[in-house]
This record gives sequence, C-alpha cells and structure tokens, in this order.
Amino acid sequence: MHGNIFSPDDDTIGHRIARARKLRGLTQRELADHTPCSRSLIAQVEGGHKPASPSLVGAVARVLRVEVTELTGQPYRGGTAGTDRIHATIHQIRQALAHWDIPPELDVPARSLPDLRAATGQATRLRQGARYVELGTMLPALIGELVVHTHRARGRERAGAFRLLASAYSAADSMAYKLGYLDLFHVAVERVAWACARAGDPLLPAVADLRRSTVFMASGAYDGGLSLLERTRRRLAAELRDHRPLLSVYGALHLRAAILAARANRPEVAWEHMGQAREVAGRVRHDTTDYDLLFGPANVAIHEVAVAVELGDADEAIRRGTDLVLPPSLPAERTSHHFIDLSRAWLWEGKWDRALECVLRAERIAAQRTRYHPMARETVTRLLDAQRRVSSPLRSLTRRMGMPF
Repeated sequence: MHGNIFSPDDDTIGHRIARARKLRGLTQRELADHTPCSRSLIAQVEGGHKPASPSLVGAVARVLRVEVTELTGQPYRGGTAGTDRIHATIHQIRQALAHWDIPPELDVPARSLPDLRAATGQATRLRQGARYVELGTMLPALIGELVVHTHRARGRERAGAFRLLASAYSAADSMAYKLGYLDLFHVAVERVAWACARAGDPLLPAVADLRRSTVFMASGAYDGGLSLLERTRRRLAAELRDHRPLLSVYGALHLRAAILAARANRPEVAWEHMGQAREVAGRVRHDTTDYDLLFGPANVAIHEVAVAVELGDADEAIRRGTDLVLPPSLPAERTSHHFIDLSRAWLWEGKWDRALECVLRAERIAAQRTRYHPMARETVTRLLDAQRRVSSPLRSLTRRMGMPF
C-alpha cells in the first residue's frame, strides 16, 4: 500500500487531488485530458467550489497512479483511544486473514459449528447495521475458529464451515473497505473467493464475483468490473428460473453493474441494468437477504437514486428519492447510504439545509457508517465552506466526525 504523501493541512479531496497532480507534474488541463472530466470541473473541485464525486476520484486516482484512499484521506484516524477505537482491531483482523491455509493456534478450543453459525449470523447483522466497533471485536476469533474447522472437518461439515467462513470473510472485507484499508480489503476479497470455491454451493462463486467487482470499483477500473459481472451474469442467465436465491444473486449483479456503469459515465448501460434489476425484483416481490445480499424492490429504488447521483443528475436523484419511503426492516447500512447519496444531490442544488438534514438522518440511522464515509465528509466540508454562519447542528456533526472547522 502506498504511504500517505499528504500533509495534515490537506484536509479536503480537492486539496489532495491538486497535491498529487502537481507531484506528477501535470497541469489541470493535462489531467482533464486523461479523465472524463473537464478542466473547469477539475479546477472547481481543487478550489473547493464543487464536491468531488466517486467517479471523479476514481478516474483521477487511476491517472495519477495513487490509491483512491490517498485522495479521500482514508483511513480517518482519531486522536484519542475513544475516537480511534473503530480502528483498534484492524491488526488482529490482518492476522486472522493470514491463517487461511495454516490453522491458527487458539488460546481456547474452537466453538462448535452450530455455535459458530449463530456467531456468523451476528457478524452479518453487525455488518448490515454498520456497527464496526463491535464487528471488529468479534471477527478475529470467529475467522480463526472457522479456519480451524475447515482444516479438521470432512465432507458436508467441512463445506458448511467454508460457507460460514465465506460470510465472515465478507464481513471483514466490508469493514476494511468502509474504513479505507484497501490493502486489507483486497486480501479479504481473495479469501472470500477461496472459501466460496470450497463451500459446495453453485451460487457462492457468483457471490464471490460480486465481492470482487468492488475491487475494480475501488481502483477506478470500472470497465473491468463490468466485464467480470457480465461474464458471471451470462453464466447465471443460462439457468435462470423462479428460484428466489438465484434471482436475488442475479438481480444483485445488475445493481452492482449499474453503479459501475454510472461511475464509468455510461448512462444508457447503467439504466439498462436498473431496468433489468427492477424486472427481477418484480419476480422476487420483496426484499431478501439471501447470501447476505440485499435485493428486492426497495433496494432497487435506492439504487435508482444512487445511479442518478453517480451520473451527476441531481434533479433525477431528488425526483426519485425525496418521497421514497423505505421499510424499517432494511439494514441500516443500506438506508444510511441512501440518505448520504440524497444529501449530495441537495448539495449540488444549493439546498444547504436539505443536504445537512439528509446527512444528519444518515448519522441517526448508522452513525459509524456516516462519520467514516468519504462522501458524507465531503458534503460536510462543502457545507462548512458554503455558509457564512455555521449552524449548531453542523458544528456538532463536524465535531463528531473529528473534522476541523
């Protein structure tokens, strides 16, 4: 992983882009010529007049040959034990991921597979609830015990252990990605694929490809991610039928492809995938969590807003998202992300109060997810710059995020 090349004063994405661009010896025009962005947009982002979008950050990172996290500033570390505790277990998770082919020496005997099945379910709920402090606390032991079982068990029991391990690895890759540890995230995704291939479930390799597509998204290689998902989609389409888990995985492939296409600035492809996902959701009828994935009508509606935001179409995002009523049963991670997306649309429209309202709502739903989300922090930064008088709610939110103002 690259060392951080920025000083503490480079506290915005725009500043970091400018710094990295200058280190590469490029002008704003030269950078724009190698990305799907105009020189004017690059200048406005660097100058703090417009927020950076994930697609812009990904494109710039690819051209400047830096990690996306070098530009977003992740991981966002705290200055005290209390504010930094969300990162406290990262080293232990690294150690747990290192023991994939060598069983670790446990301090106590591994729990039974039924007990570990319950613990894995709890880890999934913590991931979906964006409760990363608690998740990080339980993941190292859970992964280590499951690895021991994969080495000791035989037959169906061993396949079951691998399936649980794939779920635990998925929780680890999600946490690492959300907190900005991309090197750890890459390792965890590889472990997901390794476990899925040994679980004896024909759908799990497709789930692993979904996880792997995030690697392409994180590195700005959107076309590669689309190619991977298209290959997987074709394989599933050959056996598509009204079997809910199969439909859920197939629909989730379309949702991920839609976001990748939007970030690649391919609107027709993005909306085509959304149309396909909506058709599949009609066959599923309600939101499901098969294979720890969320798919159904509500998540399709959330992704329609997200696609509009990724394409920079604030009007469309607001039209689709303002009156969208989401069921309370949806995972907090997903619902909070929707309001982070909607806050960006309101920000682009210059509706500062509405943008702040959405970020605060996202924080109420999933505080840890929102406070460590690059786009939520970018929105807050822009709100601080845009308003002459900083309101009390914005000032308090900035403090909770550990951001200077």
